[in-house]
Amino acid sequence: MDVSILRKNHLRKQPILATVSGVASTKKELIELFDRKIPSVDIITTKSFQVTPNSGNREPIVCSPSPGDFGNSVGLRNPGMDVILPEIKEIRENGMRALLNISLSASNPEDFITLVKAFDPYGDLLELNFSCPHAAAGFGASIGSDAAIASSYVKAIVEAVPDRKALLIVKLTPNVPDIGAIAKAVIDAGADGIAAINTVGPKLYIEPHSGTPILNNKIGGKGGASGEWVNSTALECIRAIRKAIGDEPVLLGMGGVTYPKDVSAMLEAGADSVGIGSALSRVMPGEWEAYFHAMKTGGDVSSLLSCENKLVYTPHTILSKEMHKGDVMVVTLSGTMNCQSGEFVFIWIPGKGEKPFSVAVNNPLTFLIKKRGEFTASFFDMNVGDTVYTRGLYGRPMVYKPSKKAILIGGGTGAAVLPLIGEKLKGDGTEMDIRVGIVEKEEGKDPLEDVLSSYGRYRSVADDGKPGRVLDTLTAEDIEGDVSAYVVGPGKLMEKAAEVLESLGMDDSRIYLSMEKNTMCGIGMCGECVCGGHLTCKEGTFFTWHTLKENGAEL
Repeated sequence: MDVSILRKNHLRKQPILATVSGVASTKKELIELFDRKIPSVDIITTKSFQVTPNSGNREPIVCSPSPGDFGNSVGLRNPGMDVILPEIKEIRENGMRALLNISLSASNPEDFITLVKAFDPYGDLLELNFSCPHAAAGFGASIGSDAAIASSYVKAIVEAVPDRKALLIVKLTPNVPDIGAIAKAVIDAGADGIAAINTVGPKLYIEPHSGTPILNNKIGGKGGASGEWVNSTALECIRAIRKAIGDEPVLLGMGGVTYPKDVSAMLEAGADSVGIGSALSRVMPGEWEAYFHAMKTGGDVSSLLSCENKLVYTPHTILSKEMHKGDVMVVTLSGTMNCQSGEFVFIWIPGKGEKPFSVAVNNPLTFLIKKRGEFTASFFDMNVGDTVYTRGLYGRPMVYKPSKKAILIGGGTGAAVLPLIGEKLKGDGTEMDIRVGIVEKEEGKDPLEDVLSSYGRYRSVADDGKPGRVLDTLTAEDIEGDVSAYVVGPGKLMEKAAEVLESLGMDDSRIYLSMEKNTMCGIGMCGECVCGGHLTCKEGTFFTWHTLKENGAEL
């Protein structure tokens, strides 16, 4: 595909669809997924990359005041140029069907020049992020809100890289009095086109139960607005930009595009391509191609779009805390859930952040927490009677083939997932052998020992200086007959367990692993939880060893 298809396409009004920066196509696996399995996407846009790594904002990074409307504050989280450049190079060397739009972010012309020089050989378009409303000072909208500053950046880049291959696209913020004037200024300075809009705002999002801001950042919890509620603003901006820059420059339009009518409206307003972002969080990944195809052809998308708001918080009171060795806490909260293995929730402490956790027991609502960082340290400091909040469920119930016998293996706090597996298998009449690896023995019972021993034979094995010693207990006798294995814990433990079980003769399709990847949004927007081309927050955490190997997933 050639970028020439974009020139004056707003006059032809041929639907050319794109992903947008920061949503869905955020990692190498996902870029490859869109290129190979979602042919209705014509332009794949990366997240914004910087010269050096940026950890971004702490969770929560996303909220939803109402279904289809979102607030976000990712904070330009990215691994940095040195990490991502080899991955982008590999993607291009393997060949691409779609156009690749690489988003770049910096706080000065020199860094932008470095990025443009580095990524120009691999991008069809280079999108300069002059638009992020919740970035640190000097980044994003700090540049794009001023025509003189924005045009001076573009002029410096064009002069420094005069023979670039890729189109230079400037992404602008709608949060200015005259976006058309800024667009014309950067085009006059040498940019090939404009992308618009980034999110509206920033706005402050207050959680109704706690009365506190949801998003967690250095600007008081404010975040950009995306989704359906910004579509009318986006169309106004596209019209103003096209009027200001004329027909020749490329204009990538986006902002709240959710239905086929929105695609038509964007093209009518003057966009050469139409980006779809937040709406993808409302569609199951396995249906992304069906959704994009319907958006391109004017089909019906109503059955593909979820109307459920999965970002609503529920308050819970801490009923009890039980401390164990290894900085492990069993905490019981008020309320109940109907969580199944393969699903999980986020726990939120206002002002401290949130993290995803597996539910150990639904009733009473119980979690197994290990102190790992700032958030869990705050959780440990809370008292009985204090309030925390959950959102979810996320993921999907485990899909498995029942067997007469099952080996359940848990490492560390991975044991928290085992009770729900046990509950499910108990309903099948499965005979269970449950083995849990712990760091060291302690007086009394292990965490969750009572509930786990109610499902089958239970034994715990202390590492005693050798992590994963529990795997030494596995023998060929354990897998004789109709037996499956369910393994939960750190990635290295699960990989080793799968290899041991397979070497003993167990079929790799009977080995189930719970891939509890880093998860930040929970709704399929940020892409952090990608695993072998699947998003665990949408598709569940359990995969067979066969599937993981087949898809080259990293454990």
